[in-house]
Amino acid sequence: MAVKIIMPKLGMGMNEGTVVEWLKKKGDKVEKGESIVVISSDKIEKDIEAPDSGVLLKVAAEEDETISVGEAIAYIGESDEQINSTSISEKQPITTVKETAIAAEMTAERPPINMQLKVRVSPAARKLAKAAGIDVNTVKGTGPQGRVTKEDIEKATRKQEKVSIETKSAEVKQSEAVTTKQVTGMRKVIAERMISSIQQSAQLTIHMRADVTEMLALRKKINNGRESTQLTVTDFIARAVVLALQKHKNMNSTFEDNMIHFYDSIHLGMAVALESGLVVPVIHQAEQYSMEEISNQIKQVSQKAKEGLLESAEMKGSTFTITSLGASGVEFFTPILNPPEVGILGVGLIVDTPVFVGEELKRQSMLPLSLTFDHRATDGVPASEFLTTIKGLLENPYEMLIK
Repeated sequence: MAVKIIMPKLGMGMNEGTVVEWLKKKGDKVEKGESIVVISSDKIEKDIEAPDSGVLLKVAAEEDETISVGEAIAYIGESDEQINSTSISEKQPITTVKETAIAAEMTAERPPINMQLKVRVSPAARKLAKAAGIDVNTVKGTGPQGRVTKEDIEKATRKQEKVSIETKSAEVKQSEAVTTKQVTGMRKVIAERMISSIQQSAQLTIHMRADVTEMLALRKKINNGRESTQLTVTDFIARAVVLALQKHKNMNSTFEDNMIHFYDSIHLGMAVALESGLVVPVIHQAEQYSMEEISNQIKQVSQKAKEGLLESAEMKGSTFTITSLGASGVEFFTPILNPPEVGILGVGLIVDTPVFVGEELKRQSMLPLSLTFDHRATDGVPASEFLTTIKGLLENPYEMLIK
């Protein structure tokens, strides 16, 4: 008997999901528990596993297509089996697999700032809008109670075609094709959070360079012949940030509902770049760890993030975040706050630079540091003192080993 795979309900508020990518195509053999498709809601992306072994008889939903919860997205059965209503068994797909976008669940703790009512659209209008590539949310409905009608979509299509013709006539040369893709899932949540971060806080970024020549020499000396965990530059930076936050408690805080919340424990967020976006696993109570212990913690959460194995609790509650673009060759940049945190440290590429050490010109390794802070919660002088403390610890690394 053929098995119908339906769009699963991944959360209480989920009414529909989007097919992100088919990992199997029609006619392929599948084994029970094998990932066959990736779907997304507005908060998360998940691999969906086959509930039975067999052949993928039919794909009922194409990539980028949005399907209501409970509707069929595929059928599995024997290779010569026919699909009909009397020979179909409905099974819920297996969804207890790795999460590739758990960072999106961070938004679940805090209600969105702007709640939008679902647009009322007639079936004919929705079908026509999909064919024309019209976003129904941008169309003003003229039907009863603001319902978007077929005529509204036709009017929007004519307007879109007019704009397209005018744009093309103004172009001197079309050098390449342009493709578009609906922003969904994790990318959509990140976009919303970044806009909210800019709009809802007073962000200011200050910059410094730290001479890490001695730190790099110490790191090399420690790692030489070391069988246990190799220390990285990130480990030293994280340790310096933790020690600095203990001294400057105003930076280990959050700004929510016009109130500043100060924390005794340091919950350090470490931004990790994935193909699908940026996630921020959290090292809770980081002040309790030594240099080697914090190094192990960073490596563990980073690896789990890359494998999509982070738990929801490991993505929440950060009080300060570190993000780096050094591996991409970037020196200074402007990191965006991770709300409701008051501060975030951006780390750039270490560059060898001629520097006067006393009267002598030497080749030193300089590390760019960019601190973004919420000016509603703290001012420039306290923020610069915090950044100066980090700089001092990085330039005198032995202090981090004995504290």
